[in-house]
Amino acid sequence: MKTAKSMPTKSMRILVTNDDGIHSHGLDVCEQIARGLSDEVWVVAPEQDQSGVAHSLSLNDPLRLRKVSDRRFAVRGTPTDCVIMGARHVLDGKDIDLVLSGVNRGRNVGEDVIYSGTVAGAMEGTVLGIPAFALSQSYNSRSGRPPFWDTGLRYAPDMIRRVLGEGVRRDVLININFPDCRPEEVKGIAVTTLGRRRQERLHIDKRVDGRGNPYYWVAYARLHAAKGELGTDIAALDDHCVTVTPLKIDITDTPTMTGLAALFEKGI
Repeated sequence: MKTAKSMPTKSMRILVTNDDGIHSHGLDVCEQIARGLSDEVWVVAPEQDQSGVAHSLSLNDPLRLRKVSDRRFAVRGTPTDCVIMGARHVLDGKDIDLVLSGVNRGRNVGEDVIYSGTVAGAMEGTVLGIPAFALSQSYNSRSGRPPFWDTGLRYAPDMIRRVLGEGVRRDVLININFPDCRPEEVKGIAVTTLGRRRQERLHIDKRVDGRGNPYYWVAYARLHAAKGELGTDIAALDDHCVTVTPLKIDITDTPTMTGLAALFEKGI
């Protein structure tokens, strides 16, 4: 795998994707970030919002590809589909030096990374052997104001350059979250672990349509936000820090594996 130590940034070929869809403002922000790193930027993003689809792959439905403009394409599929389509078809086997996924409208911290299509887009880049970053903008959807997109624009290019300059391991993607504040209010950059949030916030919202038939939404209850554990992405974001969390493709739990090996060492 290429490492950024031998990659002048302006010669990189960057693939940009997201899960909020081809028309989202965050995708435009991500493209701006990419253009601050390279002159060659390709965008391949979902035709429609794919939030929460995780690392799903379309196997039973055809992928429809639409050219939006020069080097900008929409795919009727998931973020994973988009990265594969970009790498294997749109760029027709040309080397891709970097995958950027985002900027997501909302944070991707803690267990969010399991569900996140944004993280999955970066993960697929990593699976293909390409250095990859997931970028998300923390945002209070009930505040009545737009996200602070300028925060990511201010900090992302330099952070990405610095990480690439150090080199990225083949099986690791970098998950970056920008805090819900203006760029000048950011207190620093925190390298963090994944936090855990209160699971009682997730519930099923039952409703009834105009014909009396029930339907359901997976919804979030309005709970008082608990302070995240020190050293986690949740706590650092609440403290107005940009968070950087490395995520591994190999999710094997080694201590449990060792215990199971001892348990079954005598065989059947």
